[in-house]
Amino acid sequence: MPVANPFASFDLWAGLFGGLALFLFGLDVMTQALKSAAGDYMKDALGRLTRNRFVGIGMGAFVTAVIQSSSVTTVILVGFISAGLLSMSQSVAVIMGANIGSTVTAQILAFDVERLALPMLAVGFAVSFLARRSDWRQFGLVVPGLGMVFYGMSVMSSAMSPLRVHQPFIGFMAELHQPALAMLIGAAFTAVVQSSAVTIGILIVLAAQGLLSLEPAIAITLGANIGTCITAALASIGKPREAVRASVVHTLFNVAGVLLWLAFIPQLAEWAQWLSPARADLFGTERLAAEVPRQIANAHTLFNVANTLLFLGFTTQIARLVGWLIPDRPLRADQQMLPRYLHGSLLSTPPVALQTTRLEIGRLGECVGAMAAAIMPAAIRGSRAALETVAGMDKAVDALHMAIIEFLGRLNRTRLTARQSGELMQLVEVTNNLEHIGDMIATSMVASARKRIDEDVSVSGQTAKILAEYHAFVLAALTDALRAVTQEDAELARAVSRRKKGFSELSHRLAQHGLDRLAAQEPNRLKTYAREMEAMEILGIIFTVARRIARSQMKLAQRESVPT
Repeated sequence: MPVANPFASFDLWAGLFGGLALFLFGLDVMTQALKSAAGDYMKDALGRLTRNRFVGIGMGAFVTAVIQSSSVTTVILVGFISAGLLSMSQSVAVIMGANIGSTVTAQILAFDVERLALPMLAVGFAVSFLARRSDWRQFGLVVPGLGMVFYGMSVMSSAMSPLRVHQPFIGFMAELHQPALAMLIGAAFTAVVQSSAVTIGILIVLAAQGLLSLEPAIAITLGANIGTCITAALASIGKPREAVRASVVHTLFNVAGVLLWLAFIPQLAEWAQWLSPARADLFGTERLAAEVPRQIANAHTLFNVANTLLFLGFTTQIARLVGWLIPDRPLRADQQMLPRYLHGSLLSTPPVALQTTRLEIGRLGECVGAMAAAIMPAAIRGSRAALETVAGMDKAVDALHMAIIEFLGRLNRTRLTARQSGELMQLVEVTNNLEHIGDMIATSMVASARKRIDEDVSVSGQTAKILAEYHAFVLAALTDALRAVTQEDAELARAVSRRKKGFSELSHRLAQHGLDRLAAQEPNRLKTYAREMEAMEILGIIFTVARRIARSQMKLAQRESVPT
């Protein structure tokens, strides 16, 4: 009597794809909830604790273990590198640590926790449904997400049980003892599902059915590490150079590690077996099913830990190599008007999206600062051409302003915590204030300077000196206010706010000098006085707006310090 083909069974395919869908959906729910609830804290932790390479590895592992995504960790790093808060060398250690953190999922999946799946769904739903605080609701979603992952594994495991006696499938699995084929399968599957955790989860399911031995599973795991590089490389296309470099670091590290361990898979298997509990009371397929899942998880962890230890001493060299492979490109004039850090892929991770928005606001501030720095020399003694150059700089300001506002509008349509909503509103306010400064320079100040040329007004050396001092004071306040926002520095913001007294004293000096000059018997003294006072008034408005920007950062810090 011929043996029925299990692949012709509806139950098999329904169980496989249905279980995989539950697994993927549960993993996505858990990841999104963790990113939303813990993203702010993880971002802060990375920013403060990566100055030492050993601490960097630990933080990379911890953050990735919590938010369940090494790609999110990398994206956060890109922001810090771009802002100058981290060097590329420091980030290499964090990327290495992220690989270790990604092994936590496999360790959890290797436990026999299928019976906890339904209770976790029930408890998690109750917490997320009853909790009043948004962060607790998000943490509540983590539990049912993990429950769905476990339940999906259970469904796949049950569906695969007929394959234990299906000879063609057993023969195919025997072919996986060829490391190259196994690695190729692991890389291809991981690139398709975009998650090494899914690949390793399926390996654990196969092993739990006694369908997969340890060495081929290790080879597939090595391939999965290459598959994640493919995903990261594709995700870096069109991104800033810092993102491309981070992707290259990830690729170099993983590929070099795989090539290094390819010839030592048997030894890695032996170490994993030594670390894992043995079931000498069982035999054959049953023993494989009981032992191999834990051995796969341990081999995965061993591989990543060993690679990190091997390459730890070469973080500086790796950073230099990547810098040589991916050099900086000078931006064309038209590229200055395009956003550099705002990518739609970041919208699913609000803390990271807000961080990159601050970086883009930093670019907007640089454009406005360049206008503010150039306008005074042009206004006092510059030509019409110099004034038109300053006015033309406002095009980049307007373009970046619209891009930032559009991005924040899209982010506002996502699920945000109260803290994130407050931060978003602050960034909108800062962006609008910077655009307002640009408009004042391009219109009011340029128009006043054109009148100076038309009226043939000549500013005296003494007046130019006092105006330059006044101008420098305003520029410093604007620069520091912007830095307080981009670096989230409430103390610097308070320092800017306290400069009002010094500004008032300078204003009084300039006004008194203007009155003294008005009393002198000089040609065009009234027109000269009018142009000087116009410049003083506009600079005063810019200073007021700079203080407003600083105070917005102070208010945000105060709101965040109040427990919710």
